[in-house]
Parts: sequence; C-alpha cells; structure tokens
Amino acid sequence: MTVIEIDRIIEMAWEDRTPFEAIKIQFGISEPEVIKLMRKELKLNSFILWRKRVHNGTSQKHLKKRSEEITRFKCSRQRSISNNKISKR
Repeated sequence: MTVIEIDRIIEMAWEDRTPFEAIKIQFGISEPEVIKLMRKELKLNSFILWRKRVHNGTSQKHLKKRSEEITRFKCSRQRSISNNKISKR
C-alpha cells in the first residue's frame, strides 16, 4: 500500500459518515485491518480517541447502525479532494 493510500484510509476512518464498508469497497481492507492500520499509524492517544468515538454506540461507521436518513457517505467535494474511485457525480 502506498503512503497516499494509507493517508486516505486514515482520513476516511476519521470521518464519522464514512462507513467501514466504503473503505472495504475502495481499498479492499476489512474493519479489523483498518483498526490494525490505525493502531500502527496513529499516536496511542489519537488511536484511543478514535476507537472510543467509533465504538461508543453512536458512531455511523457501520451501515447497520446508521440512521436511515443518511443515504450517502461522502461530502459533495470528496471526489475533487481525493479522486475517490466510487464517487457518484
């Protein structure tokens, strides 16, 4: 994996509205692999904060836990920012 891909995965993992399923579609890595990557790449305190936020019960990181009102996982500018391969513009 390139540094650019790793940076993008970390960025997507930090975004509350980007589900793990979107990361899997775009990069082919599962939730446990994302967690390993985050643990490896982030400072310990940053990783702990991220894990608390993702798994505190209110996170939108899992499609099954999402409100039905949320119908997309990207911002309107995401394609221009990241060249997202699965953007639907």
